[in-house]
Amino acid sequence: MNFSRHILATLSLIPAFHAMADTTSYPLTLTNCGMEVRFKSAPNSTVTVGQSATEILYALGLADRVAGTSVWFNPVLPEFSDVNADIERIADNDPSFEAVVNKKPDLVAAQYEWHVGPTGSVATRSQFHDLGIATYIMPADCDTKDNATGGDGTRIAAFSTESVYKGINELATIFDVQDAGEALVADLETQEASAIANAESLELPEDLSAVFWFSSPDQSVDPYVAGRLGAPGYMMDKLGIRNVIQSNEEWPVVGWESIAQADPDIIVVASMDRRRYPADDVDKKLEFLHSDPVAREMAAVKNGHIIEMDAHAMSATIRTIFGLEMLVDALSTMSFDR
Repeated sequence: MNFSRHILATLSLIPAFHAMADTTSYPLTLTNCGMEVRFKSAPNSTVTVGQSATEILYALGLADRVAGTSVWFNPVLPEFSDVNADIERIADNDPSFEAVVNKKPDLVAAQYEWHVGPTGSVATRSQFHDLGIATYIMPADCDTKDNATGGDGTRIAAFSTESVYKGINELATIFDVQDAGEALVADLETQEASAIANAESLELPEDLSAVFWFSSPDQSVDPYVAGRLGAPGYMMDKLGIRNVIQSNEEWPVVGWESIAQADPDIIVVASMDRRRYPADDVDKKLEFLHSDPVAREMAAVKNGHIIEMDAHAMSATIRTIFGLEMLVDALSTMSFDR
């Protein structure tokens, strides 16, 4: 399935919304992830720290305002490959503070608070603000989430795609392109409703269970798997699937013995270009599942119920909706006779 076709359709609709959308009155003040941010005018130059912010700005028609990108998991959506090729990728993973500042941006747009937050791995928001550089963190990473717990944070309530739509609308307001924001959100809402309807039509067994494996520092050590309240939890909820991991942490570390004891019916493994850890490689994940004496005994492995999914879809982004579609398509081809 071409998951990006909807974005292309959205871009073609933008002119029709122009007369309907409001315009931004500057100076603009927003409360973003607990911090007040102020914009005297629409940013002319932005550095993105995270693929989610990058692709949303592209989808809003703002590629010409992006001076540099960083933190990539998967290839950019196909319709943005040409514009993305002309924009400097500062780093595949975390950029340095100096590398970001050297691009002289008006705005740093981040996907994760742990990159640009109170203890940011790139810098704190105050460090950027002291240089006159505004910051914006995607609400999907802080709404319903406590990032002060360390690691990837802990969800205090279930992720909702409303937080993704909120981020789109706020970025559209910051850049005074509300028409594009309205069109993009409307299209994604339609796509989400369609995916949920298709999920409901599958009539899966009521007691179906799953685990989402993102990565591991090494194949032989405990994996990072999805907690129950993040983006994978949203997908499983829409499909009526039980997550065998009941932690509220975004990506807790859980032992294979515990996962094997829960014996999930489905294993969803992340596919990514990133190579921070050996198990980032999806082929290494599959090799482990089929060769490890504990993992290979799980029902999902024996029955071939292993699904590959873009890692970026497992994060709280516009691609989460694409991930739901991907999951529905894969499950429609599987048999779960008990």
